[in-house]
Amino acid sequence: MDTARNIPVHDTAAAWLWRIVREPFTAGTWRRFAYAVIAFPVTVACVPLALLGAPTGRRQRALVRRLLRDTEMADGPRSGLLHALVATPLNLLTALVTLYGWLIVPMNLAWPLRAGSDYSHAWGGPTFAGAWAFHAILGGLGFLLLMPWVGRGLAAVQTRVARRLLSPGTVLR
Repeated sequence: MDTARNIPVHDTAAAWLWRIVREPFTAGTWRRFAYAVIAFPVTVACVPLALLGAPTGRRQRALVRRLLRDTEMADGPRSGLLHALVATPLNLLTALVTLYGWLIVPMNLAWPLRAGSDYSHAWGGPTFAGAWAFHAILGGLGFLLLMPWVGRGLAAVQTRVARRLLSPGTVLR
């Protein structure tokens, strides 16, 4: 028995359910959120700085190490210009998906507070309670449970790109 959560070890369905419910409230989820929001402006700023000779690779590696907890990222002389150029579109997409996905959570939980919300034709209507319940459960709680996993996937792609372009041991093909 796992004494930390009182879940029997053989009950894998309960363990997975607990992990899914707990994930939005972990530090790792919020570190990945912070990286998703910060990475785009950092890579945009690194392009002109790298062209001027600033050590942008070091800054980008430090950000990946600190927020994505990538222990395999090695220091090295590699410039951050190539990473900044390649990762900027990826980081923009990640920031947009992350911000929009997390914004959906409070927007749907507080659905009745939206100005001009006509519940008679809304999803879950024609009653106010039905419309609010539909938005809160599917849009609010659904995205609350979904977004940490979307963030985990996007962070994995960002980490892979950073390792490939910023670590000195990697060979570019």
